[in-house]
Amino acid sequence: MRSSAPPALPDRAVPASAVRPDTAGRLPTTPARSRRERGSVRRGLSRHRRRVLLIRGAWGVALMSVYLVPLALSAGAGGRGDLLAELSLTSGLLAFSALVAAIILPSRIRSLTTAFGIERVLRSHRWMGLTAAVLVLVHVIFVLAHRPSDVRLLYPPSAPPRARAATVATVAVLLLCVLSVLRRRLRTRYEVWRGVHLALVVLATLGSALHLFWLDHLTRDPAMRWGFLVTGALVAAVLGNRWIRKPLLVARDAFVVHEVRSVTPQVTSLVLIPRRRTAAGLSFRPGQFAWIRLDHPWGPLQYHPFTIVSGADEGRLLEFRVRHVGDFTSTVAGLTRGRRVYLDGPYGSFNADHERAAALLLVAGGVGITPMISILRTLASRGDTRPICLLVAARTADELMFHQELRRLQEHLELELVEVLSSPPAGWSGVTGRIDGGLIAAVLAGRRRYVGAHAFICGPPQLTRDVRAALLMRDLPPERIHTEQFELV
Repeated sequence: MRSSAPPALPDRAVPASAVRPDTAGRLPTTPARSRRERGSVRRGLSRHRRRVLLIRGAWGVALMSVYLVPLALSAGAGGRGDLLAELSLTSGLLAFSALVAAIILPSRIRSLTTAFGIERVLRSHRWMGLTAAVLVLVHVIFVLAHRPSDVRLLYPPSAPPRARAATVATVAVLLLCVLSVLRRRLRTRYEVWRGVHLALVVLATLGSALHLFWLDHLTRDPAMRWGFLVTGALVAAVLGNRWIRKPLLVARDAFVVHEVRSVTPQVTSLVLIPRRRTAAGLSFRPGQFAWIRLDHPWGPLQYHPFTIVSGADEGRLLEFRVRHVGDFTSTVAGLTRGRRVYLDGPYGSFNADHERAAALLLVAGGVGITPMISILRTLASRGDTRPICLLVAARTADELMFHQELRRLQEHLELELVEVLSSPPAGWSGVTGRIDGGLIAAVLAGRRRYVGAHAFICGPPQLTRDVRAALLMRDLPPERIHTEQFELV
C-alpha cells in the first residue's frame, strides 16, 4: 500500500506585502570564500569541537571529584565501625559536596557554560541545591539516630558553637530551596530575591565551614584537612573570579552605544562597539549570549542576559534585540549614542559549531529567533552548504523579526523558511496556528535532506516542550536536540 504524501509546505510562508519590513533592515554581507578559506573554517571548527570535548571531560572529572575525594579521604578519619556514625558522616560529606557544587555551577565560568550550556548548568545548580537540602536533613536524622541525646543541640541558646553553626547552615540551605521553589508565587522583585538568595548562600557556606572547624572531628586527619583547604581555596577562587576579577575586566573592556533603532513598538535593536578604539571587539560563537548592565560593574543594578544577534565574523559591532518587558528593557530604547555599557560574555553552547551536523532544524518562537539569526548570518558568511530549515512562530505579522533579511539569506544558504502566525492578517497565505507535532512531521516526512539533522529550539517553555516531544516521536536522538531558555534560577 502506497503511503500518502506529506502535507505540502508553502514555498514562501509570507507574501512580502503582508509583513511590515524590519526597520533595522541590515542585510548580511556574504563575501565569496575560496576553497582554502573554507578549508580553514572547517579545520577551525574541528579544533573547536575537540576543545569542547576536552572541556566537558575536564569539568566532568572536576565535579565528580568534588563528591568522591572527600569520601575517599574520610576512610581514615573516624566514625568507623558504627553503621549510623558512618551514615551520618557520609551524608554530611555529601551535603557539603553538593553545596560546593551548587556554588560553583552558576558562577559564570565561561568554559563551563561553553561545555554544557547555560540551561543545563542552571538546571544542575537547582538540583544540587535541592540535593544539599535533602542530604542535610538526612545527616541530622542519622546524627540523632546514632545518639538521641544530641537532640539538645538543636536548641541554640544552650548548644555549643559547632551546633549553632550547623543550625545556621541547615536553616539557610532549607530557606534557599523554599524561596527558590516559591519565587514566582511570592511575586518578589528579582533584585530583592537575588539579594536574599546570596545572603543565604553566604550563611550556609560559613555555617558549614565553621561547623567542620569547631567539630574538630575530620580536620584532625591531615588528609581531610588538606582536602577541606583545597576545596575552600577552589570556592574562594571561583567567587573571586565572579565578584572581583570579572567586574575589573568588564570595567576595562567597556562598550558604548553605537546605535539604537526601533524595530517594532515592542522591540529595540541595540548596537554596541568597544569603547577603546584599539579593542578588537567580543569574540563569540553564533547563538551565544552576554549579560548587560548600564550603571557600573559594582553598581546596584543587575546584569540582564541578551542573545547576540550579530554574525560571529562581523567585526567590532555587536547587535542585540531587546523586547520591552520590564523597566530595564524599556530603558534600552532611550539610550543615547556614546552611552557606556558594561558587558559580560559570551556564554552558552547553543550553536552548531559544537556539533557535526549533516543538516540543521531551527525552531524559534518570538524573540527565540535571535540566536537563530546569529547562526544563519555566520553560516552565510562562511559559505555553508548544509540544508537548513527554520520554523518561526509569532502571534502577528508585525512580530516577525528579520523578515526581509531571512529572504535575503535564502539566496546564500540552502534555507527552507516556514513562518507561522497564530493571529494572521487578511490575505495571509502562509501557515497559521502554532508549531506542533503535525507541522514538524510535515517538515521531516519524506525529506531525506534532513537525515542526520541537529535540532535547535528557542522560545517559550510550552513551545520548547512540544517541539522536543514531537522530535523524540520522530526518533530524533535526544543528544541531537538542543534547547535554550532564559528562565534563570
